Amino acid sequence: MPDPIALVPLPRSVIWSAGTWETTDPWDGLSVGLSEELPRTEYTLSISPSGASLTAGSEAALADGRNTFAQIVTGAGGSIPCVTIADSPKYAWRGLHLDVSRHFLPVEEVETMIDALALHRLNVLHLHLTDDQGWRIEIKGYPRLTEIGARRTRTVVGRHGEMAEGLEFDETVHEGSYTQEELRGLVEYARRRGVMIVPEVDLPGHMQAAIAAYPQLGNVPDRELEVRQVWGISDHVLGVSDEAFDFVRDVLTQVAEIFPAPYVHIGGDEVPRGEWERSSAARSRMNEWGLTRVSEIQGRFTQFASEVLAESGKRVLAWDEVLETHLPDDTVIMNWRSPAGVTEAVSRGFQTIVATSDLLYFDHYQADPEEEPLAIGGLTTVKDVYTGRLLPKKITEEQERLVLGIQGQLWSEYLPDAEQVQYMAFPRVCALAERAWGSPEQSWDDFEERLRAHLPRLDAFGIRYRPLD
Repeated sequence: MPDPIALVPLPRSVIWSAGTWETTDPWDGLSVGLSEELPRTEYTLSISPSGASLTAGSEAALADGRNTFAQIVTGAGGSIPCVTIADSPKYAWRGLHLDVSRHFLPVEEVETMIDALALHRLNVLHLHLTDDQGWRIEIKGYPRLTEIGARRTRTVVGRHGEMAEGLEFDETVHEGSYTQEELRGLVEYARRRGVMIVPEVDLPGHMQAAIAAYPQLGNVPDRELEVRQVWGISDHVLGVSDEAFDFVRDVLTQVAEIFPAPYVHIGGDEVPRGEWERSSAARSRMNEWGLTRVSEIQGRFTQFASEVLAESGKRVLAWDEVLETHLPDDTVIMNWRSPAGVTEAVSRGFQTIVATSDLLYFDHYQADPEEEPLAIGGLTTVKDVYTGRLLPKKITEEQERLVLGIQGQLWSEYLPDAEQVQYMAFPRVCALAERAWGSPEQSWDDFEERLRAHLPRLDAFGIRYRPLD
């Protein structure tokens, strides 16, 4: 029979049957249980005229099943079609990156995004907590990180290049940070919905906000900086002093304690080397460490971070620039620069998450820039996300097994508030969810028809999405 309720992502097996379940409280009528007979990633959901039953091979699969059930009952009223679903995901990591450092989002808005991820069976929120333009996490013993580092006195207006002349600023203070208790609350909120929060503290670059708070962490300790007011890449990176490494240890140890996820993302992207090249302290450290190239300093930070996090039972996750230096074997690579980076990472034996900018950066325009809100550039439509090639052509089955999953990115330079974040995320996140789940492949036209029928669920959840053309 035809599909009476369009599900996104589409489960592996959906068999609709005649009849409906008449109920005013579907959640009360759902029976739930775990079964050792099912694979750990699989769930089965059955709705008959007499009620609903959900069985899964693990708590994670149970959460996936609940989220599918949520889609079915949202907007269904008291009459729910009968169906039998057998389902499991292709990828363990089905994620969305959310940058709250460039523009801060209150807890309740992050919760809304978590709800939206869960609805689409995405199971990872990658929370980008620190950058040049704002430090958003409380760290005990470093109060100035949020007193100073979380406060930007003004912000550049519009898109700009590298030239500083002629820039306009809004002259408006932008600030905000999360207490450790608030973040623990977010972790629990997400856990109950089957979503894991993976924190990112970007180092050793993208650290101007931290250095503005504590100048001694930089390469010129007597220089005072402000939290960065423009976008782009700051030249100001962590210095090589014992104090800087103690800071890294303190931050990562506390972050690891707040977030129970087995990974902590340490950034590692876009690290200018100019300050290290000009620093006598850096040259002395290189001699001490037996390094011959300035670029190897970043590798020293990566190795140190890995050792610190290992003490807390965590693994390092980092952007693909870290491939340019020696890496611990258990580093997980998040590929963003080009599809070729996936090939390099897996060919070297690293587990990898596909986050490549050409298809998975949702700060790109969704249509003609003349008719869309200001964005960073590029053009990535919902159709591109659904139909574009995500894995390289020349990849072996053994290498493909190293691909943990797929993730979309929301960088927030041009996303000043929750409304714009949601507008840029959806409905592209719906296509991302379909790809990350590994749904049965359909034509774009078939998916678009199902997506249009799914959009009222976003309305029900209060998601302010971009309408389909």
